[in-house]
Amino acid sequence: MIDETELVDKLAAAMKKAVTQLPTDVVEKLEQALENETSDAAKMQLRAILDNVKLAGDEELPLCQDTGVQIFFVKAGYDFPYLNEVRKAIPKAIEKATKEVPLRPNTVDPFTGHNPKNNLGHNMPAVNIDLVDGNDCVIHSFPKGGGSENMSALWMLTPAAGFDAMKKNILKQVHFAGGKPCTPVVLGIGIGGGADIALKLAKKALLRPLDQPNPNEKLAAMEKEILEAVNQLGIGPMGLGGKTTALAVHIEYTARHPATFPTAMVVQCWCNRRAIVRIDKDGVITDG
Repeated sequence: MIDETELVDKLAAAMKKAVTQLPTDVVEKLEQALENETSDAAKMQLRAILDNVKLAGDEELPLCQDTGVQIFFVKAGYDFPYLNEVRKAIPKAIEKATKEVPLRPNTVDPFTGHNPKNNLGHNMPAVNIDLVDGNDCVIHSFPKGGGSENMSALWMLTPAAGFDAMKKNILKQVHFAGGKPCTPVVLGIGIGGGADIALKLAKKALLRPLDQPNPNEKLAAMEKEILEAVNQLGIGPMGLGGKTTALAVHIEYTARHPATFPTAMVVQCWCNRRAIVRIDKDGVITDG
């Protein structure tokens, strides 16, 4: 059996961790950017970011005033016995975290502007469930801020256009975004499926730690090429110029229809927040 109260508490704790403690792999990339930077303005911004990260962790305060929309990616085994309990616990955990962290209430009705002040609402929370072989469950807490989300894009390219057109569109969009998404950013790229699938893959790509290369060698080479091109734009930290406009580019893909080449880019700010909760078949809950 699984303890419902413990599950709610663990999920709320994961949301707190996500918004107050930047993952080590992201911190290391920011430190590398500072070490490699030559622009004084860029160095100042990176130092301010890293000081902010330390202060937030020490004081258990949100890294950013925009604590995001609470998004979850759940990977559950076909034989995992507690999926319904997870479904019920997530909204309760969001309400708990909203009050106790606190999280900024970020969900408003798109037509009336009404804010329930609990980060819930119609068709919220956003929970994406993937069913896989096995009997355990991994839950990714992924708070997504609005400023970087505004710079995301979808292109329905022609199959003949291919990688060159995709790269051109990505660079054009990053140039348009400038410092608005709080550079240096992380870019999640989704390719294939349909419009909705490509966007979901792009967001899912942001879950991969920045120190883990793509296991597909061809995609790893694409990521490197796009990252180098993006950083040659010179936008730099907070748009003030410099060598690092992006910390990483991550690509996920699936098969496409022969007549389509959907490509999506989801932009994440430097504050690439995430946390994990794991549940085994016996209901034992652990941090990721």
